[in-house]
Amino acid sequence: MKIVTWNINGVRARIENLVAWLKESDPDIVCLQEIKCQDEAFPRADVEAAGYHVETHGQKGFNGVAILSKKKPDEVNRGLPNIGGEDELDEHARFMEAVFSTEKGVIRVCTIYLPNGNPSSDPVKYPYKLKWMARLEAFARDRLALEEPLVLAGDYNVIPEPHDCWDPKVWETDALFLPTTRNAFRRIENLGLTDAVRATTDDAPAYTFWDYQAGAWQKNFGIRIDHLMLSPEAADKLVSTGIEKHVRSWEKPSDHVPVAGYFNLEFA
Repeated sequence: MKIVTWNINGVRARIENLVAWLKESDPDIVCLQEIKCQDEAFPRADVEAAGYHVETHGQKGFNGVAILSKKKPDEVNRGLPNIGGEDELDEHARFMEAVFSTEKGVIRVCTIYLPNGNPSSDPVKYPYKLKWMARLEAFARDRLALEEPLVLAGDYNVIPEPHDCWDPKVWETDALFLPTTRNAFRRIENLGLTDAVRATTDDAPAYTFWDYQAGAWQKNFGIRIDHLMLSPEAADKLVSTGIEKHVRSWEKPSDHVPVAGYFNLEFA
């Protein structure tokens, strides 16, 4: 089973790329972020014609997530639950969970678009990022108790380590790389989750994002912010990973590229 995360950065603007990539890459489950459209505006017919079921959690103009799959999920939950917290439910469309039957039981797959948080000095944006990460930590703890294969896939907007960016000094004050951000990410990982890419390769760089500005792609000025975080049961089924970097060179690309995990699982 091939499970992929990809921040598409506007699905309607990149529908041709998405369909071409689905045919080339042949994933089983795709977690999209930043679809930037409401549910009814998602180009569903094009994706269904490529052989995929579509589940969306959209929002007008920005954010929005989707899960595409060769098999319809057994269960879908939209929005990040506020487990054990007192805050109101998040109105941003940043999270969706789907459960699929496999020949070895179920697998739970989540698509995540974590807040950017910049500028880090902003009194609203950065605290919102940290609060959202705390909610994700609570959610992950709750789901890990089920002892099922769990894949938390998405654009985390977190650079975990210095070797995950082209120049750490450039990112010192950025919300993606602040020690507070990385510590929050580490708390999530330390629940028992495995970073799939780093579990299968020590290669540096292993970037997943290149900005549109200042020739970042041509200079390989990238960062790694798109992650597949796995429960022990999912990590046990992990065979390999791949960063499909070549997609960044296509016409009208997203600034992110697909990140894939290959698992010893099949749909039931």
